[in-house]
Amino acid sequence: MLQVAHLSKSYGKFRALADVNFSAQAGEVFGLLGPNGAGKTTLLRILSTLLRPDSGTARVAGYDVLQEPEAVRRSIGVVNGGMGLYDRLSGREMLRYFAGLYGLTQAQADARIAELDATLDLSGTLDTRAAGFSTGMKQKIVIARAVIHDPAVLFLDEAASGLDVMARRALLDFVLAYRQEGRLVVYSTHVMSEVEEVCDRAAVLERGELLTVDSVAGILAQTGEPSLERAFFRLLERRAEVRG
Repeated sequence: MLQVAHLSKSYGKFRALADVNFSAQAGEVFGLLGPNGAGKTTLLRILSTLLRPDSGTARVAGYDVLQEPEAVRRSIGVVNGGMGLYDRLSGREMLRYFAGLYGLTQAQADARIAELDATLDLSGTLDTRAAGFSTGMKQKIVIARAVIHDPAVLFLDEAASGLDVMARRALLDFVLAYRQEGRLVVYSTHVMSEVEEVCDRAAVLERGELLTVDSVAGILAQTGEPSLERAFFRLLERRAEVRG
């Protein structure tokens, strides 16, 4: 479902990604773990065709991000912590609008909205203008908007940032449910507990370098640490020793 091959990207003298390689499968929640500045967002922007790499390539849902960008965009949904809404529109109006952009009829859109309402509990958002939404309500509509066309791959970039405990719980439950339907969720975060809870495997990035790709249990076994947070710092220490 996702293949990344030798991706590199720099901004001037700053190296955001350095020869990154990994793959992820359908039915999986694949974590991108690392501190701020590790390269997670740059990687997701390349995978969603918003940036071109300096070298290397990637395939998403079978499509090459450089050669077939429109097919990639039809196959993905994207959620990040900073996505806005149209304050004068209700949740239903926004979802119908975006469904139309993806070629769904109004009947198809309404059927899909009903499915998402059952999964995400959109009550209180569908027939209320977005100007009155809480942070959690906004994020539910942002997620519903990202998957209104039922994409094969969902990219989540710090999607739980700023959410209260109830909204965060709804997000994580949705991630697990979406995976179970044979799709791929790429979950980018620096919050270790979220990775431990929802990710089948994770890639650990630091300063644009890929430190490891493994299951949470595998990362713990590699480092001999009892928690993912401690394992993460152990990996950083090892890389620092290699760099000298």
